[in-house]
Amino acid sequence: MPQLNKLRTTLPGEFGGDIAVPSPARLRTALTVFFALDGFVFAGWVVRIPAVKHQTGASASTLGLALLGVSAGAVITMMLTGRLCRRFGGHAVTVVCAVLLSLSICFPAQTRSVPALGLVLLLFGAAYGGMNVAMNSVAVDLVAALRRPVMPSFHAAFSFGGMAGAGLGGLVAGSLSPATHLFGLAGAGLLVTACAGPVLLRNRRASEPAATPTGPGTRPGAVAAPGPVAETGSVAAPGPDAETAGSASGAGSASGPAHRMSGATRRIVILFGVIALCTAYGEGALAEWGALHLAEDLHAGAGPAAAGYSLFALTMAIGRLGGTALLERHGQTRTLVAGGATAAVGMLFGALAPTVWLALSGFALAGLGLANIFPVAVGRAGALAGPSGVAAASTLGYGGMLVGPPVIGFLADRLSLPMALTTVTLLASIAAVLGYAARGTTRAPAVE
Repeated sequence: MPQLNKLRTTLPGEFGGDIAVPSPARLRTALTVFFALDGFVFAGWVVRIPAVKHQTGASASTLGLALLGVSAGAVITMMLTGRLCRRFGGHAVTVVCAVLLSLSICFPAQTRSVPALGLVLLLFGAAYGGMNVAMNSVAVDLVAALRRPVMPSFHAAFSFGGMAGAGLGGLVAGSLSPATHLFGLAGAGLLVTACAGPVLLRNRRASEPAATPTGPGTRPGAVAAPGPVAETGSVAAPGPDAETAGSASGAGSASGPAHRMSGATRRIVILFGVIALCTAYGEGALAEWGALHLAEDLHAGAGPAAAGYSLFALTMAIGRLGGTALLERHGQTRTLVAGGATAAVGMLFGALAPTVWLALSGFALAGLGLANIFPVAVGRAGALAGPSGVAAASTLGYGGMLVGPPVIGFLADRLSLPMALTTVTLLASIAAVLGYAARGTTRAPAVE
């Protein structure tokens, strides 16, 4: 009898035969590609914001209003995406939103007024928000199947994609118009989706959490965990590893049937959502105002200004690459508190430093601090409450990323952009405090 690949598992067939189920490794690769694509496209847009601002004649406050279109579209879509994932599957929703995101990136460069820019950013934000909730729902299921806290690795891919998108934007800013650049991003996004989408759609079963057989009462079709799942640091293990973020702990599939959260679980999910909001606020602020701060307040050229977000994304990606080991060794609470404190100090330097290089150093430190807080928060919410937890925490979290830039714009007009950016320090400090308050919440009841 031929041996099955050790990365594959089998399900009992309807008539007693074995049906091969694709390895989670292949699904993990495809999902990683989508996280990277999301960061790449989003960063390609943010580094062209100064050019689009000039093209539309927007002031800081009117640009903030236009950017509110991204926020509104994303938050509204996030509230609905959890239901769409349960009905159609997170895999399908991810692919559809990737297509919409790739198409919508073309439109901002075609606008010549602030109202028109706000309208097209509404569509862009809707695609961006839906894709993020869907991807995170699939990731929570896959983390449960692997039984390792690998959620930071997906967000590392987002950061590397952002770094690449910002770096490319900086290189072409002086030679390509925003319209040409964003049109190229759209074509690249559609091509990547065409290549990775079928893998994601064909490998749905590989992301389902492995069921543990319980004897004669085991449900039909229970999946035995593949070899690599039962490793040291498994989220099912007792002790400090039970705090590991991003792990599923019995809440069910994040793209499966809906469950009603208990009151205690709902409060915990909201707590993690607020932690995600506080840190994502900083990510959004740096993404959409960092380049303007370097260019207008510190008089950096187009290349160094674009490099600010690229450097921030690089250090965030590096931090997330080590996130799994960090969580397995130190647990959730220490990771949240240390990350929030580091980000607060870094952003204080980034906002108030008198030179470009000191500001860039602050951005780098802030990226390292923020690296694992968001994936920890969303992963824990999904582990506790399935798709409802992912949707709630993602809505709050990405809402912070997308509502932050308009708030920064209004504060910049009334105070100054450097002073407005110090609010990132404040919220990162709050995230550290809430992270400490969240200790002991890892075993809350998921449903009632």
